[in-house]
Amino acid sequence: MAAFSALIFDCDGVLVDSEVIAIRSERALLSEWGLHYAFETFVSRFVGLHNRDFYAALASDAAALGRTLPENFGKLLQANNWKHYETELQAISGVQDVVAAFPGPQAVASSSEADKLVRKLTITGLHDTFTPHIYSSDLVKNGKPAPDLFLHTADVLRVPPERCVVIEDSVNGVRAALAAGMTAWGFTGGGHADAGLGGRLSAAGAHDVFGSHREIARKFKTSL
Repeated sequence: MAAFSALIFDCDGVLVDSEVIAIRSERALLSEWGLHYAFETFVSRFVGLHNRDFYAALASDAAALGRTLPENFGKLLQANNWKHYETELQAISGVQDVVAAFPGPQAVASSSEADKLVRKLTITGLHDTFTPHIYSSDLVKNGKPAPDLFLHTADVLRVPPERCVVIEDSVNGVRAALAAGMTAWGFTGGGHADAGLGGRLSAAGAHDVFGSHREIARKFKTSL
């Protein structure tokens, strides 16, 4: 544990409880367009992706089914999500406990587009906790599960990747952290977490899995 010099958080589903909102609203709208996804399939494939990769996958799925999505389907999905974020979005309980328990530099590294990432953190009162170390996949060529964003974050923090621990709620995020040579901790404390999420994160290579931020805070307090 003492080897950890920096702590990197994903945002959606780790800091802010947005995934449960997005998954619900996106699956509903996509069903109206003829794309039907089981919950576990949707979570495993799409959670943790940058929107550009998410939209490309949806377009490919639609084409394979002989369907055509609305020309502005990405904007429609986002507008539908934000209608709910503005009134429902909250920080996940215990974030500040982890922040207080870890003595080194901390950052957010998220697949959210930069402006939307800042907006989510601002709505939930977390922006000032992490600024200026708030990084979006907009900053790199390849989003998760590629390691680019995590490597960029480590470089800015001036911490070797192998001394970084990442908290992630998605298979894509865990894979990205491992590809960057970092320790990956799975997180199942978000509202979208189903009974199988912990197992999927472990199968993706997560070194440990935690059900709440308070568990992570206790781990730091007893091990650092």
